[in-house]
Amino acid sequence: MGASARRKTWTLYPGATCLGRTRVRFRVWAPRCRRVAVRIVGAQERAPVSMAKAGGGWFEATLDGLTRGTRYTYILDGRRERPDPASRALPEGVHGPSEVVDTSAFAWTDGGWRGLALKDMVLYEIHVGTFTPAGTFEAIIPRLPRLRALGVTAVELMPVASFPGARNWGYDGVGLFAPQRSYGGPLGLQRLVDACHAHGLALVLDVVYNHLGPEGNYLAEFGPYFTDRHRTPWGPAVNYDGEGSRGVRDFVLANARYWVREYHVDGLRLDAVHGIFDAGPLHILREVNDAVRGLARRLGRRVAVVAESDANDRRVVESARRGGYGLAGQWSDDFHHAVHTLLTGERRGYYADFGALEQLAKAYTDGFVYDGQPSRFRGRAHGTTSRDLPGERFVVCVQNHDQVGNRAQGERLSSLVDFERLKLAATALLISPYVPLLFMGEEYGERAPFLFFTDFEDPALREAVTRGRRGEFAAFAWEGAVPDPQDPTSFCRSTLGWGAQDREPHASLWRYYRALLALRRRQPALGVGGKQRLTARCAGAEVMVVLRRHPAGATALAVLNFARTERSVAPELPPGRWIRVLESGEKRFGGAGPTTPRVLVAAGRADTRFDMAPSGAAIFLRAERGRGRPELATTRKTAPRRRAARAATGG
Repeated sequence: MGASARRKTWTLYPGATCLGRTRVRFRVWAPRCRRVAVRIVGAQERAPVSMAKAGGGWFEATLDGLTRGTRYTYILDGRRERPDPASRALPEGVHGPSEVVDTSAFAWTDGGWRGLALKDMVLYEIHVGTFTPAGTFEAIIPRLPRLRALGVTAVELMPVASFPGARNWGYDGVGLFAPQRSYGGPLGLQRLVDACHAHGLALVLDVVYNHLGPEGNYLAEFGPYFTDRHRTPWGPAVNYDGEGSRGVRDFVLANARYWVREYHVDGLRLDAVHGIFDAGPLHILREVNDAVRGLARRLGRRVAVVAESDANDRRVVESARRGGYGLAGQWSDDFHHAVHTLLTGERRGYYADFGALEQLAKAYTDGFVYDGQPSRFRGRAHGTTSRDLPGERFVVCVQNHDQVGNRAQGERLSSLVDFERLKLAATALLISPYVPLLFMGEEYGERAPFLFFTDFEDPALREAVTRGRRGEFAAFAWEGAVPDPQDPTSFCRSTLGWGAQDREPHASLWRYYRALLALRRRQPALGVGGKQRLTARCAGAEVMVVLRRHPAGATALAVLNFARTERSVAPELPPGRWIRVLESGEKRFGGAGPTTPRVLVAAGRADTRFDMAPSGAAIFLRAERGRGRPELATTRKTAPRRRAARAATGG
């Protein structure tokens, strides 16, 4: 076998691989070690077995008489005993032994599932530990029908790679191949993915390739996984372009393929890629994307790779032939910041760069608000142009784990603005030409905070995290004491209160989200894409008018009033008959009743003036000539068959 073929095999299969019921192959990349031995611990304990050198810094051994569930460690140079860097499970925590797992033994039922394109996703971000009181993968499963009825099409899990203790956001993971034990481990994750597919939901997994957590991170003892040539907010950077980096890159590529092949995930969200540094000829982001896409093609599935980037760098989603990395999409914080500042009036920290209605207009038409102009917060020019990039390349939100949890008190939008402005935020999000992401509980106005929480064992690290968290918020000048991340109550307070969903006003907000998502599905003009046919205009200082056209259907008009008082609006409509299909102030959505006209008749481009309620939002549709009438979301009479269908889906 040639060197390249051998490397490909290792890329796919580091760690312990079952070769039948009683045989296990162990492989580890440890170029910093002169010798490595594998030690079987627990009930099957035996003397350490030396692993053979296999070239390129790899060691391997195949042992008989072992079964899944066997626990083992590696002994490095006869002195240090460590878990496997590619552990499939860490049942005793990140400092304990690894466990042999046969991921191929799971009886999948999703043979007909082929995944979803990113443009077809309505993402719903979940932190496994706080989504339910049980805090496990399997406890999510009974909630899936409710998400499907809402209009969600994809669940996005915050990182599940093994982290220290039982409580963490997941970004301190160190066992990149081992689903967190307190969540239910490998079997629990497989059951959740299989159940998602059974409900017609994709599953996207958040992975962290820019750093590892500070506790239980033993990778540097095995190989040159980190470098001081680049620095990140989390310490030394992952070594993607220095000496010995080929093995590091293969480790990450193996991990990306592993989640797709062994856990059937439908997408990967790459955390904070602005913290990934690679000056090599083939950027690691492109290599990861190419590896995942290649595997997906062989498996006959669709798998999207999406990045979180703070750099507003179009190369992330630019095609490879144009010098980009070719990812399916990237998060756009600019959209969130533009909406958030208009809703709340906050202007400190990174919000200092936002607050003008024109910026939201640009977010709708372009994607990035900052595309090269000076940023006051950064003290330099920021961003690249994005106007020509398709809308389906951007994932946007009005809440997510960062924007909520990285506040001193972890306040959700429901604690910052009133009920009508929550509906206004939902409208602003769901009329955009981008892929929408909802943060768990957003759809019904969850009031519990989402705090930052950790469960480190090292006393010095515990104190450093608590101290650092308090200093992090100086630029925002938020009031109140910062909750201690190590205090278990910070975790408990962050658990969703599911009982609120069926009480008012939460139930009305849930109905509003569902109505908006249903309207997006039925009306192509309101869906993902078509950014080049969107116009956004400021009708005064606080009213946004968005017009979305579709070549094969109705034209949609959305009017958003960010003022806290009533506003008279002249939207300058194209000629035609415009029918109101949704208004945030309707009684079924907890409002006092609609204030906008049911029908608008525009001749030429003459103004059709009407009043908008404070913090109100309304959507109108105009049928194009020869294409019939627009379907109404506010039809008063509902056919019996449709009523029965809605009742069956929780509507």
